[in-house]
Amino acid sequence: MAIHLNLLHEEILEQRQRQRDPLKIGVMVLAGFGALLFLYYMFNAYRTLEIKRRLSAVERNWAKVEPQVTAAQKRVAELEGVIKTTRALDDYMENRFFWAPFLEKISRCVAFNSQITSIDGTVLDENKGISVMIEGVSAGHEPRAAAEELRQLLSEQLRQSYSEVKVEFKTLEDLDTIVTVVGSNMPMARFVLGVTFNQGSATAKPSPAPERKRSAKS
Repeated sequence: MAIHLNLLHEEILEQRQRQRDPLKIGVMVLAGFGALLFLYYMFNAYRTLEIKRRLSAVERNWAKVEPQVTAAQKRVAELEGVIKTTRALDDYMENRFFWAPFLEKISRCVAFNSQITSIDGTVLDENKGISVMIEGVSAGHEPRAAAEELRQLLSEQLRQSYSEVKVEFKTLEDLDTIVTVVGSNMPMARFVLGVTFNQGSATAKPSPAPERKRSAKS
């Protein structure tokens, strides 16, 4: 068997020990970790630059459209004001009280022997009610009866179009004045009617059906 002698054994062993030096290995690890950190920092820096670039583009676009947005907001505010005003006017138009139909009903109730001297009306905003004071005179053999006839007729006419109608005398007194009506001298009476009602029409309640009586069997 041949014998081999390694004369460089010690040098090779020293070289292997140098290659396995812990300090050198640690430095290499730190260098690799540093390289990774540098790459991570560069990646984040690139992302930051990209975000800044997009932000600059958005700010430029916003600077272009901001005047239009501001004008649009002002226009929206103006239109909302117009809409509120229109709704208020619509409510007023729908809920307002028309005096002409009321006066027409009064004219239908005044007979030839009666005369209206003044009408004072007020619209109550709280409950949409109407309050009217009617002053006038009536003539006849019984002037008080003529005034009462006018009151009843006015009450019937108003109940056809309004609800919660009340027509009552505030004042009813005889006068000393004598007037000629259809060739006859008749005394006069002065009256003041207080009229209150609501704008809504009265809803007629259905009358209950009459009960059938059972006939007794004989």
